[in-house]
Amino acid sequence: MSHHGVGLRAVLRSAAFLTAGALAVPLLAGCGSDEDVAKPLAAQDIDLVARSQVADGGTLKWAVDDLPETLNTYQADADTGTTRVAQAVLPSMFRMDASGRPVVNPSYLESAKVIETEPRQVVLYKLNQQAVWSDGREIGAADFVAQWRALSGRDSAYWTARNAGYDRIEKIERGANDLQVRVTFSRPYADWKSLFSPLYPKDITGTPDAFNDGARRKLAVSAGPFKVDKVDTVAQDIVLTRNPRWWGRPAKLNQIVLHSVPRDKRIGALADGSADLADLDPADAERIGLAAREKGTGAPLQGGGRTSLATLRSWARAHGLDSGDVRAGGTKLVRAVTEYLDQQTALQAFGVRKSLEPAYTQLALNGASGPLTDERVRRAIARALDRKEIARLVLTPLGLPAVPVGSHLALSGQPAYADDSGALGAQDTKAAQALLAEAGWVPGGPVKEEKKGQKAAGPESGHEDKSDGGRDGEYIVGEDDKGDAGGRHLAEEGRHGGAAGAYAPKGTAAPAGARTGPLAKDGKALTLRFVLPSGPGSDTLNTVATRISAMLDRLGITTTITKVSDESYFRDHIAAGDFDLALYSWPSSAFPATDARPIYAKPLPGADGSVNVEQNYTRVGTDQVDQLFEQAATTLDEDEAKSLIRQADSRIWATAGSIPLYQRPQLVGARRNLVNAGAFGFQTPVYEDMGFLKKGAKVSPSPRAS
Repeated sequence: MSHHGVGLRAVLRSAAFLTAGALAVPLLAGCGSDEDVAKPLAAQDIDLVARSQVADGGTLKWAVDDLPETLNTYQADADTGTTRVAQAVLPSMFRMDASGRPVVNPSYLESAKVIETEPRQVVLYKLNQQAVWSDGREIGAADFVAQWRALSGRDSAYWTARNAGYDRIEKIERGANDLQVRVTFSRPYADWKSLFSPLYPKDITGTPDAFNDGARRKLAVSAGPFKVDKVDTVAQDIVLTRNPRWWGRPAKLNQIVLHSVPRDKRIGALADGSADLADLDPADAERIGLAAREKGTGAPLQGGGRTSLATLRSWARAHGLDSGDVRAGGTKLVRAVTEYLDQQTALQAFGVRKSLEPAYTQLALNGASGPLTDERVRRAIARALDRKEIARLVLTPLGLPAVPVGSHLALSGQPAYADDSGALGAQDTKAAQALLAEAGWVPGGPVKEEKKGQKAAGPESGHEDKSDGGRDGEYIVGEDDKGDAGGRHLAEEGRHGGAAGAYAPKGTAAPAGARTGPLAKDGKALTLRFVLPSGPGSDTLNTVATRISAMLDRLGITTTITKVSDESYFRDHIAAGDFDLALYSWPSSAFPATDARPIYAKPLPGADGSVNVEQNYTRVGTDQVDQLFEQAATTLDEDEAKSLIRQADSRIWATAGSIPLYQRPQLVGARRNLVNAGAFGFQTPVYEDMGFLKKGAKVSPSPRAS
């Protein structure tokens, strides 16, 4: 569920001067059976081996998108880099297993359980008696108290992203001894396992100044297998070194260096040795695969003979070299080919590890203005989509399971998962046409001529951002061939909510069926503005959007694709409500009643006339969904909580504000002798077990590293 950098625990509160009407839907239950145990669609791929096979020492160079703006995960500008650091250096009471379920982290907890429910819910944490901060102080109740006070929302001096869960705590006390912490809740809280993960030392959370600024660029005190040695803003590195006060199994690596490398520079970073591990676009993953297959094969510069310029150009085109290099003269082209071949030789030391991320990509429909305020139109669009085809478009070429996501609130493998899409209905073009006709949109109706630059439907914008890559501006799918992106893209959605992506072979047919005439109502054509990012890594989104547009074109819905710069995509368009259709993703959560609530909460009007949408960028919400989230968050019966979550998901499907499409692929380039690292899937990485295979050792995967 996420645009990179927009986490479930970091709320972007934007005031959109729009309002969405309340949408009432009938009581709907989840369509999945409680007897069906969902399994992850793809296993993690990390070259899991026993610790005895891992060499002691070494530095892991791990490419990240950006240097984090803060090391405090509870601040609004925290991102995936922040989370990665926190996982390696801070306590977490619970961690995620391979199925995305929270499990006790034995490094910090002996146990944690609800010991009382009346008159108040009480959770007793029994801490690992060896657990200490890097300054030697025991981890204890004082740290829990300081974090609760900082995140409770009672003191506005703390710049926190969210207060969920902490605002339900009534008090925290020392238990029978210093290793016990009693947490008493003022109201029942089902997702209590989400709290204190990570846990910061009281030095950071004890005062607003320390919380707001003390952990942005340094963490002087930590309690994990690693500690933050330095944050180098010049080299764009965060250096993590072994924590000498760590009481658990010692880290195999001496250092982990998180190095900022742009997505389009990843393959070069692997080839030149500045990275050992990196998330990749599919095109770069394919290059690593080609490197293994090309070993020992003939290339146009091998053999010492004279090669014609035409042969070089043909070879360069076949291998995807930059078009400018292909058109260039002999010397420049030879240099480009030579560099490519040198990289391919270096890439033979790498492999690609692949799984599915705990996140999904969705089609978002802005229900705040224009034709999409009508639920019938949104439902028609949803029922026009062949989600299986879209999933195959993205996932099948990567060798990953092409199964459409059936839930907004969980993914296959998680306890709350069930395919609730039946609440909306299967793909059905005739049903979609009937819904549009019921809403008054009919083919062949008179259309008033619009003034140049005026949009037929959808939010208005005072200006369009110029894209910083790809095609700029707008084109209308169905009016010419500019939208035929399928067949030319093998790339990742990158920082736009996506992940590795789509490849449509050239000539792939658009959806079958005769096109309906353009739809119109009250003299206006049904034209929707599909806003997309334009920078590196956005090709998958473009390909998927083109396929969706073709599906809508069959109904007579014209789609104007607008490309905007990466920098403005979320800020100026998604968060501001300046779009009709958009593609972005959200991460799934083990705690959907807490974490997914702001994504689907009914927007509320403010005193100044604005609307607080929290993270519900589609502006579609209902009182019933809000009530179900609240009920799920307050019940301590796990089966009841799952039932309530599934009911909420069914209602979300029925309102058709967002349509889950596919689980995001995770492609990771990894040095072949790097073990216990790669495509982690749902599971929290075990940083102390990462390292390089011992010389002479053979990879012998075990069920559990030990």
